[in-house]
Amino acid sequence: MIQQLLIGTTNKGKFKEISEVLNTLPIELLTPQGLKIIGQPEETGGNYEENARIKCQFYYDQSGHMPTLAEDSGIEIDAFPGELGMKTRRWGAGEQASDEEWLTHFLTELKKKPPEMRTARFHCTAAMMFDSKIYVFHGICPGILHTEPQTEIPHGIPLSSCFQPEGFDKVYSALTPEEKNQISHRGRAMHQVREFLLDR
Repeated sequence: MIQQLLIGTTNKGKFKEISEVLNTLPIELLTPQGLKIIGQPEETGGNYEENARIKCQFYYDQSGHMPTLAEDSGIEIDAFPGELGMKTRRWGAGEQASDEEWLTHFLTELKKKPPEMRTARFHCTAAMMFDSKIYVFHGICPGILHTEPQTEIPHGIPLSSCFQPEGFDKVYSALTPEEKNQISHRGRAMHQVREFLLDR
């Protein structure tokens, strides 16, 4: 098994969720900041997988070919067909807005839509690269959106305070880490990564 794995994200919320699944492995999880990697990959892909591969390749190259894991994720909402997805954080108030500003704008627009259009699906595609090979993993979680935050807004993942996954009576951020990581889009993808690494 590999001894170190670079998690190719500067989003602290995403790193926390990824590490909650992978930290039971005897692998040291590293960050771009910890390796003093400067710059960000340009997400020019046409779908989640292409963007995940671009991010993974970027951090793999910048780290001097260290085993690297990156992901691309987003939400598809029936009220806004084709509008969010890979552009979720750049949608509406934009990625320069604070989590609170972004969510306030999003919920203002969501309230204008009929309740039956608040169904949604979170997607996550992860790409892991080592020995110059890329391996890809997918996770999807369906659910509904509330028009007000049900918890405090988690840093870096504001929609977690409003998204209620199918089969649960609580939003993402009200679930325990164990509950969320079993059923969330990112959790499902990371459990596949974990099983893959255990088999290496």
